[in-house]
Amino acid sequence: MVESVNFASMKSNPAKSLALTAAALVALSAPVVASAASSAADDTATSSKRPNVILLVADDLGYGDMSCYGAHRVNTPRVDSIASQGVMFTNAHACASTSTPSRYSLLTGEYCFRKPNTNIADGDAALIIPADTYTVADMMHDAGYRTAAIGKWHLGLGSEGGKQDWNKPLDVTPADIGFDHHYIMAATADRVPCVFFEDGQVANYDPSAPIEVSYRKNFPGEPTGKDNPELLTKLHPSHGHDMSIVNGISRIGYMKGGGKALWRDEDIADSIASHAIDFMAGAVADGEPFFIYLCTNDVHVPRYPHERFRGLSPMGLRGEAIMQFDYTVGLIDDALDSLGIADNTMLIITSDNGPVVDDGYRDGAPGLLGDHRPGGPWRGGKYGSFEAGTAVPMIVRWPGITPEGKVSDALVSQIDNFAVLAEIAGAETHPAGAAPDSKPYVQTWTGRSDESRDYAVAMAADRSLTLRTPRWKYIAPGRDKRAVEPNTGIELGHDYAPALFDMNESRFEENNVISSNPDVAEQMRTILENL
Repeated sequence: MVESVNFASMKSNPAKSLALTAAALVALSAPVVASAASSAADDTATSSKRPNVILLVADDLGYGDMSCYGAHRVNTPRVDSIASQGVMFTNAHACASTSTPSRYSLLTGEYCFRKPNTNIADGDAALIIPADTYTVADMMHDAGYRTAAIGKWHLGLGSEGGKQDWNKPLDVTPADIGFDHHYIMAATADRVPCVFFEDGQVANYDPSAPIEVSYRKNFPGEPTGKDNPELLTKLHPSHGHDMSIVNGISRIGYMKGGGKALWRDEDIADSIASHAIDFMAGAVADGEPFFIYLCTNDVHVPRYPHERFRGLSPMGLRGEAIMQFDYTVGLIDDALDSLGIADNTMLIITSDNGPVVDDGYRDGAPGLLGDHRPGGPWRGGKYGSFEAGTAVPMIVRWPGITPEGKVSDALVSQIDNFAVLAEIAGAETHPAGAAPDSKPYVQTWTGRSDESRDYAVAMAADRSLTLRTPRWKYIAPGRDKRAVEPNTGIELGHDYAPALFDMNESRFEENNVISSNPDVAEQMRTILENL
């Protein structure tokens, strides 16, 4: 018999050896509303009819990149409309400031720092989530949901990295971690292979152009961005990203073949949206509830949106990419209406990590920002330990359950995605060890409570950790020791010494107060040490 664990009983920290007392945790936190019961059975935060769930994850979309979060040089009317119908969070956190580890935690409910191979993945990485890991997709599938992963993946494919035969069905895919269907990019648009994979094999496979991929050396006679810049008809690299050329843009890694299966960057967003809508329609036709892990690529480089957006933003291609993201959200929302399921669908909109402006291509983004602040009020950005690296937008709409137009300052973390959705789906028990760090803050996520998480943990690109409570931010000593990432210009916050910031005093992490608050710093260091 499989040993099971009840998620309703996991609200408190399960670590028995934690040296920090409950009283100390309260002292670290700003005043919050009294704890709300998390059990779905005891509150009306769940519907008598289980909702469909769409977890819509943007890529590199910053806290300040949408108009509902204060942007004024770009408009996001469809996202703004959804925010006005649900709950918009101002203190939501991803579990890492880069994509692969952030997504690992989002799907597993386990902190990415616990796994050594959760750094930014190459396009030919093996599946990073072990097939025997019980994921949120496994849980939703077992609860009776039809499940799909659509869009950006960046969590590896196949059982052995660098040795996949891309011309045959892959031996390990998202199907092995709970997804009934997938239509995904292996990694990101700036990494080869530049084709979509549908249910384990290359979509629209072209047998006349067999695919070869290498992250070590180029294939004889194949042009690269470095050696053949005259072939770069759409974007040129600013740093790195100068290897194989696909669709007039050079990428990271080397690729040969692909033929008709190769994507056109301008069509990526439309392809992702159309496949998501088809999946939704199929589930509705069969009378099944569905869960979609829907991941857009738009704001991640290379930014080259569809022609319909060209010239419409004063911020150039990056602004157009944000507009395209908003357009995609609109397509999904319109499909919910046309399918008659909007009132029984929980839509979560968030991002995998914070923003970066120049991440490898000369698309004019830095010079066109004006006074736009992609990270909003926060310091830093993608890759780093400062707040903008993991403070992400998060909007939750579930008609009839979430209050309309609520702005919540509660501290929330994406690590709780598993446990929250488990309660909403009515999945009460799971294999022992599943989602060990996830807690069921259902009432907070649905806007029925303002209870904050005790703390949110996040990992920077150098695998150093940060700890955020409602009041304090602690940055553990960094590993790469650089103050600024040289290619992107992003402040990393990776000092030799730890740092402590009073976020009530300044959201911008301007004043390191560790010398005047040594006890607080020690308590927070102890939390990290005992995780």
